[in-house]
Amino acid sequence: MLKNTQSKIISIITITQIILIILIGVASYKATNKISVLIFIGVGIVATIIIEMYIYKYLSKYVMYPVNKLIESAEEIKGEEKTNKKEKKNSKKTNENLEDVIDAMTIELKDKLSEVSTQKNQIETILLHMTDGIIAFNRAGEIILINPAAKKLLSIGPEDNTFDDIFAKFKLDINMEKIIYLENWTSTEQRIQVEERYVNVFFAPFKDEKERPDGVIAVIQDITEHVKLDNMQKEFVADVSHELKTPITSIMGYADTLLEGGYDEETKIKFLNVIASESRRMARLVTDLLTLSRYDSNKKKTKKESFDLGDLVKKSQEKLAIEIKKKEHNVNCFVTADVPPVYADKDDIERVILNILTNSIKYTKDGGEIKIYVGFVYTDAYIKIIDNGMGIPEEDLTRIFERFYRVDKARTRELGGSGLGLSIAKEILDKNGGSIDIKSEVGKGTEVVIRIPTKQN
Repeated sequence: MLKNTQSKIISIITITQIILIILIGVASYKATNKISVLIFIGVGIVATIIIEMYIYKYLSKYVMYPVNKLIESAEEIKGEEKTNKKEKKNSKKTNENLEDVIDAMTIELKDKLSEVSTQKNQIETILLHMTDGIIAFNRAGEIILINPAAKKLLSIGPEDNTFDDIFAKFKLDINMEKIIYLENWTSTEQRIQVEERYVNVFFAPFKDEKERPDGVIAVIQDITEHVKLDNMQKEFVADVSHELKTPITSIMGYADTLLEGGYDEETKIKFLNVIASESRRMARLVTDLLTLSRYDSNKKKTKKESFDLGDLVKKSQEKLAIEIKKKEHNVNCFVTADVPPVYADKDDIERVILNILTNSIKYTKDGGEIKIYVGFVYTDAYIKIIDNGMGIPEEDLTRIFERFYRVDKARTRELGGSGLGLSIAKEILDKNGGSIDIKSEVGKGTEVVIRIPTKQN
């Protein structure tokens, strides 16, 4: 019985040691730089050793103490029997006391083991529901612990049972020996692409109770979104550079040509019109970029108020009357009776309406038809704008809210678009608790639905 108890205690200590190092590893790879990772790993190892000492002390006090008392009592009874075998009455009383001690010790031991088991189950539950992967390997490279997230992130199958089975296919310049016997016991970071996902894997060694290398912990973090964001930022910088370079080149070219002289008034006016047009285009681009920047940095404060959405739509339509007349479009606005006031930033919502209406006017052939509906459903008011324009291909619909994304780049530039209008519209509606949805079919037209809250949250 004593041997089984001691064996359980050692198992509990070992499990606790592994779990603690795993949790410290999780904290480690969350750090933002290499130095932080090293500090976290070092702290993890030291913390594990310290906590292990407390566990020994704890178990010694609350578990081994009654065991030792039992042994002492048994030895005392044995001595009493040798020196005074005739005192049966006292012996009987001692035996009864021994039974009481055994019963009390059994209950206490069960309680302590139950407490340790509960803590172990709590840690296992945490590992089970973590979004990051955890794998622990012994010195032979065999898996001793793995959670579902690790299996998913690294596409681990039933045939993958060892360190090499899992990581050899990624052709990493790393192995168990290299990790375990690192001179400074630091962590090692590797980036892996698994199908369409990108993951960071942090490897760190751990020791047994005798301070000997005992295995390796691998912590896997999904960084797919970070990689996508990084790529988008790079594309954004490239797009901004290109969009600014194009009008600047045109302005410089025509300005240099005018400086050479020798042109009649009609040609000069033509060149000046191009310079003015490209200048306005560049100004719009800079304004849009500044708007997006303010939203990204949360510097743009929304000044929400209650207002009539139908009136705002009609005023926006009036502001675009010249453009509508030039294209000879037939534009009709229908407002449902008793639409409750919306609660949002009025200037922002007007900008969205003007943006969507301008797109419908631009990308619908002359003499087209545009219908505007204003109504409400549940706690939202809505604006539905339907045109019979050129439409958007289905494969482009998922990307139209990306910055600088254009369905037809040449035509968009020709019509003076920056490729930022829909991105700004979505940012504005998100900030105001609204939404935007677009349906379209090439050659038939586009339907845009904007929803805005009608009550203060």
